[in-house]
Amino acid sequence: MPNKITKGGSAKTSKKVPQKQKYIIDASGPSRDKIFDSAAFEKFLHDKVKINGRPGQLGDIVTISRSDDHKITITTSTHVFSKRYMKYLTKKFMKQHRIRDWLRVVATDPVSRHV
Repeated sequence: MPNKITKGGSAKTSKKVPQKQKYIIDASGPSRDKIFDSAAFEKFLHDKVKINGRPGQLGDIVTISRSDDHKITITTSTHVFSKRYMKYLTKKFMKQHRIRDWLRVVATDPVSRHV
């Protein structure tokens, strides 16, 4: 086999290291109207988010926190979530609490969702 000659030195492969991702779900409007329970939604996310196919085992990979103004922040260190997955879980929670017919999940910017 002929040797492969590369211009400028040897060929190096680099791996992309997943960076921290932060998603925000803003449920302040419905929470003020007592329609949406953000504490129950936070617990739902802790129980349902899957890491490597196993729900509820977040460890140090994912942190879920709720602020006083009913915004839920999901921060991932190495595991990559799709924005669609966060929207799916939000819609699933609303369906279980029978509020899916009245509320929508809308993207306000690339990292946040608004209920």
